[in-house]
Amino acid sequence: MNTENIISALNNPMRRQIIKWLKDRSNFPASLPEHANLDGVCVSYIQEKAGLSQSTISNYMGVLKKAGLVTSERHGQWTFYQRHEANIEAFLNERPSQILCNCPLD
Repeated sequence: MNTENIISALNNPMRRQIIKWLKDRSNFPASLPEHANLDGVCVSYIQEKAGLSQSTISNYMGVLKKAGLVTSERHGQWTFYQRHEANIEAFLNERPSQILCNCPLD
C-alpha cells in the first residue's frame, strides 16, 4: 500500500464521494439482469451519478485503482468497480500515525 498514492487519490472531493457511494450498492441503479450475479458497480452508473464525462470518470477510477482503494473486473465492454475494503481498513487503521508524525512513508 502506497500512502502517497492514497492521499493523492483522496485529495479530490469527487473521488472521495465515489468511494463513499461504492460503500452501498443501493446508491446506484439495479444491475441489468445479465450482470445481476456480478460484484461491483458498472462504471457507466458511476459516471451517471457523478455527472461527469466518461474520460474524467475513467481517470478518477484509474487513480483510485492505482491507490488500491478499488478493484475492477471487466465483463465484455463493461468494467465493474468495488471498494477494496481490506486496503481501506488498513489505511484507516495503520497510517494516521505515520501521516501526523515525522515518520517515513512507504
